[in-house]
Amino acid sequence: MAKLIDGKLLAEDVISTVKSETEKLVAATKVTPGIAVVIVGEDPASQVYVASKGRKAKECGFHSVQHTLAETATEQELLALIDELNNDPAIHGILVQLPLPKHIDESLVIQAINPDKDVDGFHYINVGKLGAGDAASAFVPCTPAGAMIMIERQHGHDLSGLTAVVIGRSNIVGKPMFNLLLSANATVTVAHSRTKNLEDLARSADILVAAVGRPQMVKGDWVKPGATVIDVGINRIPAPEKGEGKTRLVGDVDFDSAEKVAGAITPVPGGVGPMTIAMLMANTLVAACRAAKVPAPKF
Repeated sequence: MAKLIDGKLLAEDVISTVKSETEKLVAATKVTPGIAVVIVGEDPASQVYVASKGRKAKECGFHSVQHTLAETATEQELLALIDELNNDPAIHGILVQLPLPKHIDESLVIQAINPDKDVDGFHYINVGKLGAGDAASAFVPCTPAGAMIMIERQHGHDLSGLTAVVIGRSNIVGKPMFNLLLSANATVTVAHSRTKNLEDLARSADILVAAVGRPQMVKGDWVKPGATVIDVGINRIPAPEKGEGKTRLVGDVDFDSAEKVAGAITPVPGGVGPMTIAMLMANTLVAACRAAKVPAPKF
C-alpha cells in the first residue's frame, strides 16, 4: 500500500512558518502583510473559497480585506478597484476570485494586477519568469507550488534521473507544474486529452501528476509500481450510497486501485487542496518581504 501524503499536515507546516516569519517581519519593519480578495457576484463555491482564504489570512496575522462587487459590476469598475489596490501600500497581495461573470475579460483583469502583488502567479511577467527558469523571483501559482513541495518531501529538491508525467496542460496547473519539475532536473512530459497511448506514458512516470478534471480517470494500472502520484483533481460525483441526491469528492485518480500500486499518493480531499491556500499565504508573505526590502523565507 502506498504512503499517504497528508496535505493537511504539510499545509500546517507551511502556515506555521508563515506565522513565525510574519511576526519577525512586523517586529523588524512594522510591515504587516496585506491581502485583498476581490469577488464579483454571488457564486456559492467562490464565496466558500473566499471566506476560507480570509480566515487563513487572519490566522497568519495578515491585514485581510475583501471587496465584493455585484454580478452586474462593469469591467471598468473592477479595473478601477484593481488600480486602487495596486497603489495601496498596505496591500501586498491581490487575488481576484475566478471565474468572473461572462461580460468581464478575465485575462485583461489578471494582467491589470501589479506583477509584484500577483500572489496567484497568473500575470504574464510571473509566467514568463517561471518559464525562463527564474522560479526564485517569480510568484508561482499556488496549486503547483504546493504540489511541488509534496514531491520534494518524497524525492528531495534534485529530481535528476527521474521521469515525470503531467496529465493536463492548463495555465493554472499543468504548464507551471511542467516548468517546476523541469527546473528541478526531472525529465518531464506533458500529456493531455489528445495524447496517444496515455496509459503507457503514465506508466513510465516515477512522478505522475494528474490535473485533467476528469473524475477517477487515472486507474491503478496506469501507475508505475512505486511511483509518486499527485492528484490535483477535485470532482463531485453522485454518491447514492449516502442517500438520494448526495455527492462525494473524488480526484482525477482512481484512489483505491492506484493506492495499491503507487509508492506515495495524495488523497482527495485532504491532499493538494490544503496546500493551495497555504501557498497563497506564503506568496503574500514573500510579497510583503520584498516590499519591505528584507529577505523572504523559502518554502
